Amino acid sequence: MRTQVGIIGAGPAGLMLARLLRLQGIDSVIIENRSEDYIYNRIRAGLMEHWTADLLTEVGVGARMAREGLPHWGINIGINGELHRLDFKRLIGKRVTIYGQQEVVKDLVERRRADGGDLLFEVDNVTVHELTSERPKIRFTHDGKDQAIDCDFVAGCDGFHGVCRPSIPDGVVRVFEREYPFGWLGILSESPPPDHELIYSYTDRGFALYTMRSMSLARLYLQCDPDEDIANWPDARIWEELHKRLGGARTLREGKILQKGITPMRSFVAEPMQYGRLLLAGDSAHIVPPTGAKGMNLAFSDVLFMSRALAAFYKSRRSDLLEGYSATCLRRVWKAQRFSWWMTQIMHRFPEETAFDHRRQLAELDYLTGSAAASAALAEQYAGLPLD
Repeated sequence: MRTQVGIIGAGPAGLMLARLLRLQGIDSVIIENRSEDYIYNRIRAGLMEHWTADLLTEVGVGARMAREGLPHWGINIGINGELHRLDFKRLIGKRVTIYGQQEVVKDLVERRRADGGDLLFEVDNVTVHELTSERPKIRFTHDGKDQAIDCDFVAGCDGFHGVCRPSIPDGVVRVFEREYPFGWLGILSESPPPDHELIYSYTDRGFALYTMRSMSLARLYLQCDPDEDIANWPDARIWEELHKRLGGARTLREGKILQKGITPMRSFVAEPMQYGRLLLAGDSAHIVPPTGAKGMNLAFSDVLFMSRALAAFYKSRRSDLLEGYSATCLRRVWKAQRFSWWMTQIMHRFPEETAFDHRRQLAELDYLTGSAAASAALAEQYAGLPLD
């Protein structure tokens, strides 16, 4: 097979990149090791920054989001049961949109097929070769047959456990990471959320997040130990703790729990995000704790910068944007890492915190919810910093 850009990974990053390239007249092939059914049922965060939702519309995949997505013009910060709403519309004139990541993937796959682009699922034994040459190669097995893609560039959109980042030689990539001393116990419930907007709830018992996939499907989280056994959390205990951490601020209605699991919390960045003709994007290059709701948004900003660099290369033979791809992305990545770390440390109880730490944290939350300047700073970062 011959193409201009070989894309490894059919998650939001890979699929959005293919669409952006298509609009610039650049050919691509996408390969994915998972099945199509798997990517449609992989429940992930679904909060899109203002510009992200606009981007889906601009590239022609926003129609269903416009019908089914939930625009939010603010969030609620709970402090031991007392709610404070941050009004994004008044503070910064921007919104966020709740629309499940798996729904974004479905829309992008449908668009890809309508475009007639190559998209292969359930590929095995993926390897990348000759990355510093002008003709890198992707080798893989599909339907029991060995195949190869000759391309000009390889886009590594294959996630944290993918093959692309580990294919960069030792000593080239520097890793920055932080493990957090807690995890999130998350459930998906057939019940309405307690509010039409998200509730970030700090309590002396620990953090809780009350969000949704729709107004009849709640996505709810509890801070817990990172090595907690989910077997120790029967449904009744989960609901009891969710009620306690919400307090009397809103009414939490219970429903059938469809999914539950525990997610560890970590921050991770790999620098640089490129090697030769290999360009990394999304989770293959960085992971953020979900408190800041940045994962899918960062993946989209990566591939937007990548598509601009590739378009400049093919249309004008400019290489400066490609050479600066990593630096451009990492400026945004590190701002998102800082914000996600800050949201995480301000909302969670840490096991080794002192009485001073506790009082300082309460004072910071009081300042955040009482100061228009502090509220606007959170809103600006939460709804999405400018792309340029």
